[in-house]
Amino acid sequence: MTSRATNRRTVLFAAAALTTGCGSDGGGDGGTTTSVPATPGASASPGTSAAPSTPAASATPESPAASATTTGAPALAKTSEIPVGGGTVFKEQKVVVTQPAAGEFKAFSAICTHQGCLVNKVADGTIDCPCHGSKYRIADGSVVAGPAPRPLPAEQINVSEGSITLA
Repeated sequence: MTSRATNRRTVLFAAAALTTGCGSDGGGDGGTTTSVPATPGASASPGTSAAPSTPAASATPESPAASATTTGAPALAKTSEIPVGGGTVFKEQKVVVTQPAAGEFKAFSAICTHQGCLVNKVADGTIDCPCHGSKYRIADGSVVAGPAPRPLPAEQINVSEGSITLA
């Protein structure tokens, strides 16, 4: 009976393949927008509407990203496109923009602090990672549920004339 040891190259190749697929939802549309509540079967409070998780058509190049602000930087989104109590993940820019309260905009890295997966949605007041279930608060990026060891790092944005741009 012979035993073959797995060589380092095979292990590294397998790890790279796993890491590459981490966080991919098969989308590729550039962003995901959700508003509160976005869990299946959940309903909104009377008098409000709950939008289902949908790709952010507004984050595509045909919309605000194609237009430039007065600073010349391309806009991520219009302020009206970020739901109050929710947010939008911009996969290409690896940033998530939230609006915890009306008129208050925050931005965080979209890279999970656990193993580097890309967060994929904002729902029920949290930014969610699909890989291992980490959740972060939309107001400050702090960890609500692990295994993430640290908060999401804040990103700098400019909010001007109804547009949101990376600083």
